[in-house]
Amino acid sequence: MTEHHASANTPARRPASTRRYTGAAMAAHWLLAIGLIAALALGWYMTGLPFSPSRLKLYNWHKWLGVSLLTLSLLRLLWRLTHRPPELPAAISRAMPRWQHWAHNGTHHAMYLLFFAVPLLGWAYSSAAGFPIVFLGVLPLPDFVPASPALAEAIKPLHGWAAWALVLLIAMHVGAALKHQFIDRDGLISRMLPGRA
Repeated sequence: MTEHHASANTPARRPASTRRYTGAAMAAHWLLAIGLIAALALGWYMTGLPFSPSRLKLYNWHKWLGVSLLTLSLLRLLWRLTHRPPELPAAISRAMPRWQHWAHNGTHHAMYLLFFAVPLLGWAYSSAAGFPIVFLGVLPLPDFVPASPALAEAIKPLHGWAAWALVLLIAMHVGAALKHQFIDRDGLISRMLPGRA
């Protein structure tokens, strides 16, 4: 079955726009981008601080951001599964070598995977370390794994490595967008910018 034919058991997908992403897709993209930059920067900053009430407060903010980004990522994935993204303009698609198509698709799939893996690993680490997450200080969340110092020590580096992998992919994504804008000058980035095309 191709993308253009849906079976009776699959959710109906809206036809793809040939030009731009929808307003909802743009909003989710930029909210997620801002939130990710904030969470990654906060995570990098707070780990270098000495133990103190300020550090604990930043850790809580980092956790709340992680839960918010996990929720937003889930909503964005559900939207993506029911709304086809716009296809690459034919002229741009023809101009891109095959490896760039593979890099484009591979980077997006890997980023989606890490949108979930990074906060889930952080949640698992917090639970294993014996620090339950109380979202915004009012909503206790269930422990993701049982408390275990040994498990916490095993999960902690995985969370860090996944976060750095996400940083690398974001840098590649931004770099590709800037290449299209300033070197190729093909206007591809305008598909994800609000306002008139």
